[in-house]
Parts: sequence; C-alpha cells; structure tokens
Amino acid sequence: MSRMLDVEQLRGFRVPEAQDVCDPRSAILYALGVGAGLGAIDERHLVFERDQAVLPTMALVLGTPGFWPMAPELGWDWPRILHGEQTLKLVRPLELGQLVNGRIEIIGLADKGLGKSALVRAKRVITTPTDRPIAEMEEVWVLRGAGGFGGPSNLDGPAPIVMPDAPAGACLDLPTAANQSMLYRLTGDRNPLHIDRGTAQAAGFDRPILHGLATMGLVGRALIHLCCDGDPGLLTDMRVRFTAPVWPGETVRTEIWRTGDTVWFRASVPDRNSIVIDGGEARIGGFKEERDVLT
Repeated sequence: MSRMLDVEQLRGFRVPEAQDVCDPRSAILYALGVGAGLGAIDERHLVFERDQAVLPTMALVLGTPGFWPMAPELGWDWPRILHGEQTLKLVRPLELGQLVNGRIEIIGLADKGLGKSALVRAKRVITTPTDRPIAEMEEVWVLRGAGGFGGPSNLDGPAPIVMPDAPAGACLDLPTAANQSMLYRLTGDRNPLHIDRGTAQAAGFDRPILHGLATMGLVGRALIHLCCDGDPGLLTDMRVRFTAPVWPGETVRTEIWRTGDTVWFRASVPDRNSIVIDGGEARIGGFKEERDVLT
C-alpha cells in the first residue's frame, strides 16, 4: 500500500534546475522517440539535418531533470505514480542550437481521501540563458493510495474540455514500434516502468507501457499532419488528459474537431477500443506575434 503524501516533505523539496541544448542530434532522437518515420507519411524533415524542423512537443523534454518524482528525498511510491494531465504553451518556436534553462515548481495539491489518490500539479518554465521565455508547461501526477493528508479534494485550474458530440472532422492512424519506449528513454525519462517488466507489474500493468509524453508527442505529430500541412511551426499549444496506457507496438488514432485556430482532439487505440487521450485541445496558427508574458 502506498504511503500517505508528506506535505511538509514536499514543501521542502526543490526540483533541480536543468539546462539543455536543442541541437540537431537531440531533435532527431526526440522525433524518432515519438514515432517519426514509422508510417507512410514522409517525415524526413524531422530527422534530416538539411532544412531540419523541430517538433514543438520537444519542449516537453527540455530543461527537465527527467522523471523527478523518483527523487529519494520525496519518498514517493514512484512505480504507482501515473501521469494524469499535461499542458504545453510555446511563446516562441524552438530553434536548433538554442540553449534552454528549465525550472519546475509545485503549484497545487489535492487529496482524494484516505487510501485514494493524491494529485500534484507542477509548472515548468523553460527560458533562454537571458531569461526570455520559450514555453510553459503544467503536469499533474496521480499518486495512487497517497491521499488522506487533509488537503482540498480538487486542483485549481481550468475545467475539463467537453468533447463535441458531432463525428470527428478528420482522423489519422499512426503506428508505434515495439521498441518505442526504449527509444523514448533517450530523451531523458528513465522511469523503469517503461522498460522493466517487474516494475510495470508492481505498478499494475502486465508489461512496460509507453511514456505518456511519447503518446502526446505522437498525437502532436498527427495534429501537425491533420491541421498544419506538416509544418511543426504552426502548433503552439496542447492540453491533454491521459486516460489509458499505450502498449509499444500499437497503432494510435487521433480524431479532431476544428474551429478556426482551435482544435479539440481525442486519441485511441482502435484494436482495443480504448481511449488513451481525452479532452485534448490545441492551438494552430503559429507565432503571429511573440508572446513575451506567459498567461
């Protein structure tokens, strides 16, 4: 059984700051980690140095120390932690050769009750070395069995997206590889849940699952092909709620509903009739103006 969240211990914890460089090699590894080149769509511009483009979702792996909930100082039962939600808001596009600094802070806690889950919301901001903002992200971690510490029952934040009732306007199926989570670990997330069967079984899964952020990156690619004519620079914002795992080797279907620059989306594994991302929202349209202040 998981240990109850120690609020004072968490308040005294500081996630280590991190620095990265968005270089061509790292951008290629990230693109491969989220499945670029596996399908029938030509994605050489993501993995070939000539006129190479950077996927906007690469911001999710820059300026981070990796899977920080594993830190021994926290004492969390990390194999039982699930990634619940994730947002991404880019202020300016990622550029090859760009140095990136990242800072993470805990901004919210929720207590679902004794023996139930605790929710932890963290915010990460990545900036240039001169402190110009590049992107802001928020993540929600679900600590199964860690509730009971007496906090509020819900996190502050925007209401969940209500998906349209109408049939999707378009959809795209993209495959993952059997070794997809092994590749994605090269981006820095070394959580054994995604490669070690024993860890996965301790967490309640039959075998290792794909990283949630790898699924989000794959869905980001689908949005780029469905809404941006393959141009990664037009996708600036994403918001997702993870609802079920993807097993490496499965095909993921992304369905979209679009109104102007706003896109709502859902992702599923058709072979299992399982929704893996729900309540998705994205902004398409690129950087018409530079957003110096994150809101």
